Amino acid sequence: MKNVYLIGGTMGVGKTAACQILKNKLPNCVFLDGDWCWDMHPFQVTPETKKMVMENICFLLNQFIRCSAYENIIFCWVMHEQGIIDEIISKLETGDCKIYTISLICDADSLRKRLQKDIDAGIRSEDVIQRSIARIGLYEELDTKKIDVSHITPEQAAEKIIEGKKCGGKRYGS
Repeated sequence: MKNVYLIGGTMGVGKTAACQILKNKLPNCVFLDGDWCWDMHPFQVTPETKKMVMENICFLLNQFIRCSAYENIIFCWVMHEQGIIDEIISKLETGDCKIYTISLICDADSLRKRLQKDIDAGIRSEDVIQRSIARIGLYEELDTKKIDVSHITPEQAAEKIIEGKKCGGKRYGS
């Protein structure tokens, strides 16, 4: 049985850091960050680019699902709407897969501090703080397991994801 982890959270919450650690803790594991499919210049969000990115993400995830070398597949992205999660799952070949949908959440003060470090390092622009904080509440509405990462490390977040697996994911396929 394959385990597919769909891990969402607002910008700066620590998805990538936690997933990189998780990748090294789980056996036979592969990691895809949805941001890699949006890494373009100039950055353009149009109906055409949205469709292309979603198709690319689902294509890559399906390739990993089909590949016998991988037992655990981790995907993270800013999945702030249930429709995004549902669309991804609907396009996956989920035969004999367990899907774990997880949202990393964080309080506004902790998020602001994390993002400010990135801004100071030149990794992000100043406008990201308000855009990211504005999305915090959207994650509460999702049909996902919530992990509050406000006061824990990425290592601890990865451990909580692994612990949550024991509660079971949604089974798809036969």
